[in-house]
Amino acid sequence: MPLHIVLDARRIRDFGIGAYIRSLVHALGRIDTTNEYTLISGPAEVRTLAGLPENFRMAEYPRRDSDRLDHFAFPWFLRGLSPSLTHIPLNRVPLLMPQPYVVTVHDMASLLFEERPSTLRRQGRRFLFRRGLARAARVIAVSEATKRNVEEILGIPRARIRRVYNAADPAFLSPPGPRRSEEQQRILERYQINYPYLLYAGNIRRHKNVPRLVEAFAVVREQLASHPVYKDLRLVIIGDTISLYPDVRAAVIKSRVEPVVRFLGFVPFEALRCFYEFAAAFVFPSRYEGFGLPPLEAMACGAPVVVSNVSSLPEVVGDAAVQVNPEIVFDIARGIRQVLLDEDLRADLIRRGKEQAARFSWDTAAREVLTIYKEAVLDQV
Repeated sequence: MPLHIVLDARRIRDFGIGAYIRSLVHALGRIDTTNEYTLISGPAEVRTLAGLPENFRMAEYPRRDSDRLDHFAFPWFLRGLSPSLTHIPLNRVPLLMPQPYVVTVHDMASLLFEERPSTLRRQGRRFLFRRGLARAARVIAVSEATKRNVEEILGIPRARIRRVYNAADPAFLSPPGPRRSEEQQRILERYQINYPYLLYAGNIRRHKNVPRLVEAFAVVREQLASHPVYKDLRLVIIGDTISLYPDVRAAVIKSRVEPVVRFLGFVPFEALRCFYEFAAAFVFPSRYEGFGLPPLEAMACGAPVVVSNVSSLPEVVGDAAVQVNPEIVFDIARGIRQVLLDEDLRADLIRRGKEQAARFSWDTAAREVLTIYKEAVLDQV
């Protein structure tokens, strides 16, 4: 008998979670023509989910998951849909969430790196985080590192946790079309990029370690001041609003690199792909990642990658990136310099990076998630 699976797609336009929802939904659409799917979203998200097969339908729901009333309104709305199972694609589970449901945990940064720590706030966040997972039929963790965190920090039984890797958007892996070089040139001209650059893409939250990246860039730029290619090296940061992060601005000013660091905020997909493709190196010295999608995207696009040697990043990049200690500025600088100056290493990283990125597939992820759906429903029988 076909299942009726409801998936909360309200965050489909978000930077990271949105990519997960879009990629998983479209992969499920490719592999599953048997079960019925209802995707919950607001009116503005309907266009984003166009082109799915007939066993997918939309249900409009206006309230955000950050709204306190959502703890009551969303469960009531779900009961009207009569699902066999609901998939919550991030750990924001309403207090009255009807069972059975599956939750995806992308990371535990909200618990481990509280931006404004207070005992009461931390306790409340931890209570909601753990309660949502403790009542779930299955918990999907996006890496082995995240799976260990869920088990060890929150005490969720291992038997109910499943690891399902994310993957890069297939468009990052697609071969360039006949007009690709013209498009790239237009994008670079639009952003006035005519120099070699290091690239960072992602948000700029505290655990992302962007101030140390800025400091390491300053070290490398000084060391390569007379280099024929990299004497005008720049740092390009994509994906967030610098005004919200005074520590990053302070690092730029203190390191005296204001004229050569650019903050571009969010950019369209084609521009992001172009930036990956033309980067001298992609540098991602994060102190914690639940999965670490940007390095995988960069490798898919042929950028040599420098990443931290902590949390999930080593399992995601394998031997296809230079790994550094994120706590030591000079080690980050060492990795950057090594990737820039060792031509044999660069060529090897580009080749291995594309191979590594291709090992992760959304169709594989969707098959594993579909198996989890069936397990979760059978548990309730």
